[in-house]
Amino acid sequence: MANFLDAAIEIAREAGEVLMAHRGVAFELKGEHDLVTAADRASEKLVIKRLQERFPDHGIFAEEGGRVALNAPLRWYIDPLDGTTNYAHGYPQWNVTLGLAQNSEVIAGVVYDPLNKELFAAERGAGARLNGAPIHVSKAPDLNESLVSTGFPSRRRHQNVNIHFYYQLAMVTHGVRRSGSAAIDLAYTACGRIEAFWEFGLNPWDMAAGTLLVEEAGGKVSGMRNEALDLHGKYVLADNGLIHAEMVSLFAEIFKGQYRHEMPGLPAPEWEVSHG
Repeated sequence: MANFLDAAIEIAREAGEVLMAHRGVAFELKGEHDLVTAADRASEKLVIKRLQERFPDHGIFAEEGGRVALNAPLRWYIDPLDGTTNYAHGYPQWNVTLGLAQNSEVIAGVVYDPLNKELFAAERGAGARLNGAPIHVSKAPDLNESLVSTGFPSRRRHQNVNIHFYYQLAMVTHGVRRSGSAAIDLAYTACGRIEAFWEFGLNPWDMAAGTLLVEEAGGKVSGMRNEALDLHGKYVLADNGLIHAEMVSLFAEIFKGQYRHEMPGLPAPEWEVSHG
């Protein structure tokens, strides 16, 4: 398995160089608000080529359409540019991520942030590392001492059910962050920069590597109802383990429409300011 991880690290670094070289390229829309750039395609092309050279019998499931031997026992999940919208706007929160699954279990994964030169890597049973040094989840014992993160879909954000979860978590934690990159959020959970991450509607390539990082760093990963994680499922919850039961309990309330903090209506705007 170390051979798989070493290959993933090398390929992720090479793909990172491609992304750095393509900065400033124009973007296209592959949906109403879903961006794609030449950088996504160039990075994916390189990653698939390198994987097929090294592991011709492995399957590949990549975001921009790369599909090879999806029924193979060993299958790579690839996001050649996680955080495309950030990348297209010059916002410094994006990465390349590769995760290798054996049947339904992720066994190796890499999240590489070229801008900050941070490479997160993990293999099943061998721990998680950042630039070669071991990492661990935070030791925050409860939600009211936690900083958490989530994400929203590219379109119709105002109609997304996650706004209810966002508000409730914002009221009981130190805050909720929204980076626009699920893999980075999961990596930050693994190294203790945040305590938890949850999101609806992710794809397997968004979370394969990151969820392994969290588990190997000592954290807990599941569905939002505390069921076993399904890479093809509706949602994901990853945290430091210490706040997991509290997160699941709060989520259960929200799923039932039971809110600890009612979402407020907006006050009428004060157009005139009195100066006395």
